[in-house]
Amino acid sequence: MSVPPESAVPPPPSDSPTRDIPAEERTWAMLAHLSAFLGGLLTVSFGHGWGCFIGPLIVWLVKKDTMPFVNDQAKEALNFNITVAIAFLVLLVLSIVTFGIGLIIAIPLWIVIGLSWLVLTIVAAVKANEGVRYRYPFALRLIK
Repeated sequence: MSVPPESAVPPPPSDSPTRDIPAEERTWAMLAHLSAFLGGLLTVSFGHGWGCFIGPLIVWLVKKDTMPFVNDQAKEALNFNITVAIAFLVLLVLSIVTFGIGLIIAIPLWIVIGLSWLVLTIVAAVKANEGVRYRYPFALRLIK
């Protein structure tokens, strides 16, 4: 049995753990995802927790130039949380424009989006801590 040359061996899939990422980078990447909870909690008193993107934004701005893995994961968390904030805002506008009738659609969707946000953020934080470059489904790639 012949062994293929090294150049013919495909790279590992992107969801496999990368062992060469330092623990500090993995921790910061995990914090980029989890900081969305803190931003949401801190801004909930100002109106529905729209600040879920503030934590990932701060982590990205502070660490983007020194830690490539954190740069990638913080951008991913930032894009996802901006997408969620836009979805919540669109549903709020729908409710206002329809004089409350849109709440029939908005309330169930807010619940589904909120629970999905919670679960996906936790999954992303765990994956980042394992050194896996996590990609959220349904995220607009606004920050590249």
